[in-house]
Amino acid sequence: MDSLTIENLQELANSQPLLLILAIIWVMIWKGLALWRAAERGEKIWFTVILIVNTLGLLEIIYLFFVAKPKQPEESPEIVNS
Repeated sequence: MDSLTIENLQELANSQPLLLILAIIWVMIWKGLALWRAAERGEKIWFTVILIVNTLGLLEIIYLFFVAKPKQPEESPEIVNS
């Protein structure tokens, strides 16, 4: 198997531009969602790691679904009418 080089990437981009565009859109969506959630939760380390590391969305998906699970809505106390 050939090693991944700039020439290989350029050849892939020239032969399959739609694949490259779809990959970029895929990564941007997941990265944006994960960065938003990390910023919202004040998790600076996760924000930095997600911003720097590119894993085709895998790290972002792991963070969103396993690390930063959505908060359950708090139940409001019942009002008792007397």
